[in-house]
Amino acid sequence: MNLTDKHKYQLLLEISQKVRDTLDLDETMNHLLDTVKTVVDYDAAGIFILNQDLVHKRHEQPKGKIAGIAHRGYDHIQNGQDDMLRFGKGITGHVISTNTSMIVPDTRLDERYVKARSQTLSEIAVPILRNKRAIGALNLESNQLSAYDESDLEVLQFIADAAAISIEKAMLHQQLLEKGLLDKQLQIARDMQSQLFPDKSPHIPGYDIAGICLPAEEIGGDYFDYIKLPRRELGVAVADISGNGIASALMMTAFRGLLRMHTRGRLGSVKIAQAINRLLPEFSGYSHFVALAYVVLAPDNNVFTYTCCGQQPPLLLHADGSVENLEEHGPALGILNDVNFTNEKKSMSTGDILLLYTDGVVELTDLAGMEYGMQRLVSVVNQARDIPSAKLIQKVTQATQHFSGTPNYQDDFTLVIIKRI
Repeated sequence: MNLTDKHKYQLLLEISQKVRDTLDLDETMNHLLDTVKTVVDYDAAGIFILNQDLVHKRHEQPKGKIAGIAHRGYDHIQNGQDDMLRFGKGITGHVISTNTSMIVPDTRLDERYVKARSQTLSEIAVPILRNKRAIGALNLESNQLSAYDESDLEVLQFIADAAAISIEKAMLHQQLLEKGLLDKQLQIARDMQSQLFPDKSPHIPGYDIAGICLPAEEIGGDYFDYIKLPRRELGVAVADISGNGIASALMMTAFRGLLRMHTRGRLGSVKIAQAINRLLPEFSGYSHFVALAYVVLAPDNNVFTYTCCGQQPPLLLHADGSVENLEEHGPALGILNDVNFTNEKKSMSTGDILLLYTDGVVELTDLAGMEYGMQRLVSVVNQARDIPSAKLIQKVTQATQHFSGTPNYQDDFTLVIIKRI
């Protein structure tokens, strides 16, 4: 049929009426096939979209290049077996790859035709365009020879062009739904991860202790913990798991379990580091490693023992403002076998402050690319050393955010402050 302005208006109105009440992509496609049937007859039809342009639900990712969204008259279309869907072959694949329409009077004579049904003798296909690029195709097949002509092509292309708006709207809606679901899942994961951190600071006479972990993304790979030990001692751990995102968060959970399991006995910090170093690859497969600073505080004699494995060495700020840089005692955990870790003992006098932190605290940069650095951290802490540890941490976060010009961190930010008062 030839399209007059009146026919075009009626088609647009019909398409609009059928799809206006739905944002579901499958429903939109099926409504469009119903509309096509009223103006161009077919024995089989399909609307096919490139797989890369679709958002798929979990466990529903098609293996092929083209995903069949809606179809009629085909006995079966299987992604794993159909060459058109798997490799983008056939008339439909040609239309999508070339951005051009096709009329095939006799499919038996066209080598590009993929035999999806034995009865088909002629075919017509037009691209569905978005931003001048084919994201899919509208395809009709007939059991009659030469069933389609240029007037049918005009009608079909008009419908495809009009449908592209509805298809794009439905695709964007699906993307928003999937993003919303992902955001919700990430929020749940973040809430669960936050439960792994201490909910309050330990109360130890003569000491003021506080800690914070601010992930750079929804979930992070940094970790800190307070662990009650025998003889009224306290274990304090600050760790940084390599990488970022969900994989690092899962590794952090595994590491936390290993650390807490091995601190239940009477193993010293060196034995704990060696045990975790040996076991960690069973969880990570050597794809992740853990940088750890682990301190055992003995408040009865005001001595702490520390082991530093690939982590930023703790800083001991004395009451007179001087800084003692503690040493690293070995590589990060989970990299090398048979590492001989060591530890060291230090005393804390009244007014001394011990800082345990990850690289996200000192390696953040300003707009010019300059790092915050250890000296700025020490300066902020020394200037406000008389306030409680929790407020001192707030001073550090405010200073680092002011330095970088943003409240967001480039890397996970973890800081624990231990003050002897």
